[in-house]
Parts: sequence; C-alpha cells; structure tokens
Amino acid sequence: MPDNRQSLGRVQRIAAIAFGWLVSLILVAGCVAAEAAPLKGKSQNLHFNHLTTGFPLSGAHSQAKCETCHAYGVFKGTPRECSSCHVTGNRMGAMAIPSNHIPTRANCDTCHTTTIWTQARFSHSNVAAGTCKTCHNGTAATGKSVNHVTTEASCDVCHRTTAWKPAAFDHAGVAPGSCVTCHNGKTAQGKTASHVATQDSCDACHKTNAWKPASYNHKGVQAGACTTCHNGTKATGKSSNHVSSADSCDACHKTNAWKPATYNHKGVQAGTCTTCHTGSKGAPAGHMPTSASCDTCHGTSGWKPAKMNHSSVKAGTCDTCHTGAFGNAKGKPTGHVPTSAKCDACHNMTVWKPVTSFNHNGVAGNCASCHNGSFTNVNGKNSGHIPTSASCETCHTINAWKPSTFKHGSADAGNCNSCHTGTFTNVKGKNSDHILTTASCDVCHSTAAWKPANFKHSGAGAGSCGSCHNGSNPKAKGKPSTHVPTTASCETCHTTNVWKPSTFKHGATDAGKCSTCHTGTFTKAKGKPLGHVQTTDNCDACHQTTAWKPATFNHNGVKAGSCTTCHTGTKGAPSGHIPTSS
Repeated sequence: MPDNRQSLGRVQRIAAIAFGWLVSLILVAGCVAAEAAPLKGKSQNLHFNHLTTGFPLSGAHSQAKCETCHAYGVFKGTPRECSSCHVTGNRMGAMAIPSNHIPTRANCDTCHTTTIWTQARFSHSNVAAGTCKTCHNGTAATGKSVNHVTTEASCDVCHRTTAWKPAAFDHAGVAPGSCVTCHNGKTAQGKTASHVATQDSCDACHKTNAWKPASYNHKGVQAGACTTCHNGTKATGKSSNHVSSADSCDACHKTNAWKPATYNHKGVQAGTCTTCHTGSKGAPAGHMPTSASCDTCHGTSGWKPAKMNHSSVKAGTCDTCHTGAFGNAKGKPTGHVPTSAKCDACHNMTVWKPVTSFNHNGVAGNCASCHNGSFTNVNGKNSGHIPTSASCETCHTINAWKPSTFKHGSADAGNCNSCHTGTFTNVKGKNSDHILTTASCDVCHSTAAWKPANFKHSGAGAGSCGSCHNGSNPKAKGKPSTHVPTTASCETCHTTNVWKPSTFKHGATDAGKCSTCHTGTFTKAKGKPLGHVQTTDNCDACHQTTAWKPATFNHNGVKAGSCTTCHTGTKGAPSGHIPTSS
C-alpha cells in the first residue's frame, strides 16, 4: 500500500496549486471588473501602477497578461533579467535566443529593446581589432558576400563599425600591375564598356587613392593616331564647333596639355582667315567695324595684341573708330582737353601716346582755359607756384613749358621778398648762411643774374664793418687768426673797394711800440729776420713806418772798438778788404 504520508503530501500540493489558481482567477476577475465597472471611492485602486515595483512595463511587456509572469499568484521574487524568461522552453511563451545568435554574455537589453526585439543595435566600441569574423561569419552576423574581394584581411581593415558601407580599401600594399585581380567587373569595378582600348594595367592611368580623374601617358602613342581613342566615344573628340580640319589632333593639341591648342598658320593663304574665324571664333561683339581681312591687324603667330595699320586711314577720320564704343579703339577720356579738333591734330597714328604736339597758335592769353588742373596731362599751377594773376605765357612759352623765365620789371624793385621767401618752387629765398640784412634783395642781387651778388658798401656807416665782418657769416669774412691785434675799425686799413692788400697807418702814438706787432707771429707784420743785427733797440730806431727798408742806424754812442759786435760774417769786412786786425 502506498505510504499515507506521501498521499497526504500529494494532496497538500494539489490543494496549494488549486488555491494559487483560485487567487489568480480572483485577481484577474477583480481587474476585469475594475475595468468594466469602475467603483467609486477613494480607497479603491482602479489600476495597478507597475512602476512602484521598479520594473516599468514598456513595449511588448505592456501587453502581456499578469499571470504570464506572475504564475500561481506569486508576485514577490519574479525574475527581472531578460535571460530568465527569453530561454528555450520557457513557460511564458517569450521569444528565446536563437541557435545562431551572436555569442555574447551581455544582457539582452544591451542590444534589444522591448519595443522592437528583432532590430537590435550592437555597440562595436569594445570589439577588439581584427576579431570581426568572430561574429561576421555569415551565420551569426552578415559575412562576406559571394562576390567579395578575395582577401584574408580582417573586416575592419576596410569597413567601419559606425558605418558598414561604403568601405575603404588601402591599396598601399597592392602590387603594381595586379589591379585586375579585383577590378574585373565582378569582385570590384572594372573597365566600362566605353573604356579606351588598352592592355595596360589600371594603375598606368588611375591612382589608387583617387580613381578619377585618370591620367594617360601619351608618350608611346604614335603620331597621328589620336582619333583611335579621341572619337567622342572612348575619349573626347572634336566638339560641334571645332574648326573644320582634316589634320590629326596632335597637329594643334599637345599630349601633355590638351588646352590651349596651337595652330600653325604658316600654310594659311593671306586673306582667308574668315574661313575658320567666323561666328563665336570670329570678331567679338565690340570689334570695330571693318571689312579688312583679319591678318591686316592680327598676326598668325600672336592673335593679341592686334596692330592697326593707320597708313591707309584718311586724315581727320580718326573718330570713325575712336569713339569709345569699340574695345581697343579708345576715344577721348573723361579728362581730355575740350576741343573740336580732330585726333590726328595732336596724336600720331603710329604712336598714340605721348601726344606729339599741340598747336598753341591762337591761344595767347587763354592758357588757363586748359592749364587749370582739371584735365589729364595738362598741368595747371602747382601748389608751390608764385602767386600771380599774370597769364601763363608771361613766363612760359607755348613751345617749351619748362624752364620758364620771369621778367622783373621796374615795378618789382624793392619787392623781391614777395616771392623770394623760400616758400615757392624754383624761387629761392635767403639761404642759411646769408649775411644778416633787412635790405631788399636787389640791393646786392640783380634780376638779370642772381649770382654773383655785389654788395655796395657806400651806404654802410663808417666803423660798422664789424656788423657783418665778424666771422658769423661765411660770405663776409672776419679777422683771421693771424690778424694784427687791434681794436681799430676795418676801414682803418681795408677799403670797401679792394679788401686786399690792406694798408696800415702808423701814427705818432705808435713810436716805440713796433715790437707789439712785428714779432713774426702775425701775417704781413714781419719781425726780425735771422741775420738781423743784435740789438735791444726798438724797431723805429732804424726803420721808418713809411718805408721799412732801407733802415738807418745811428752809431752815436757806440763804444769805440766794438764794431765787430755787429759787423761780422756777411755784415763784416767784404772779401777784398785790406787785411788788418785793427
């Protein structure tokens, strides 16, 4: 017989399960009743706030029935981790981890959300470099496609974790000439249908860091074979407005620089320019009206600048073109002198600038009509011009504007400093070393010749020489350092007519004072020469102030027998003297 205790335990478990189901039914019934017929009253809850449990219901969880997670009415201890429910064979019917799920220990909500379970996001920030194929193997996650470039490199060499496409491939390690290994039109982009026919490797023209634009080395291209590629399909060909020509491309174009093109005009017949130079390739909209052939003005070696041959232009017809309406045929500028004369009256047809000459005949007295500073290249009075109301031609000539001449009339006497102040251009004033004077300029200077100046001493007061001749003015010399010391006025010895030589008047008061000046120190005041008779007498004992030589010596008082004291050597007995010792 079965053990009574086992039977009792089984009954208790059945009773407990039945009780749990009963409680669940009561809760569910209460919820339904509350929603169907809400009760009035503050003490009764209409809805249960699941946020109070610390596990908010969002997404698909908000639609699940209470008993799906809270079995048998047991609320406390209900698991909160995703992996507790989302496993194979769970009783809640929750989606379980598939067998091909990426191997990971991270919580489900790291990548999944309760709103959309199947669109998961995975943060690659912590993925170790080079481990991409751990997941990206075509089973756990997307792997290489069937047409993927053949490579053993890790995914993250070309792909980024933030954006799988586009992928960047580092061609640094690719061997030259091996481009077609991948660029075959299947694994990677290959030649297009309109590609230039060539057996060269891709990297002969294309760069690995920038596929386009491609550069082609034309060195090996045979001359005249340009149209093999440049036919408008494989490579750029002639444009619709190209000059009609049967020549090969390289006759005008260069292989290293397609533009600009050069055309050899040597074989072009003169006067046939318009055969090609028509329409947009011909004369521009602002070209001067002419029926002449292009090569009349333009050169075949240099289209610009153009030279116009004016030799056949009729005199006086310049304004037919020079109206300002045509590009290179300039008309009168805004600052041109107002005139109705024809251009060739002043301009030369071979050289437009500078203007050759202006015929001033008939403009006497009207210079200021043009020379007022208003017109280009027509000078007026400059800022340093002498203030005058006289007409320009008073000083200037119509043939030569510079230098100008100023005519000093009798009315200008004594008024020199009206202009000669140093303020006006080309009108000099007193220089820094000028003699100090308040006299008018024309006292010393003449209007005919400014230099040399002549100073008239006739009006200078006697004894006033030192006012100028004091060494302060370079032009009025003072006493030199070797001058005889004297306080006498200059004119005592010097004359205003002839400064040198000077004369010194020895007065009666100078007797016995000769040695004051005649010491040999001062210029022109000689002292005793080397062979002078030895004496302590004053100079005027023998010499005279009126005639220094010959000198006379008074022998009175000379001691007898002492003659040889002075009369020795050249001053003694001559060579033919009687021999004697007396």
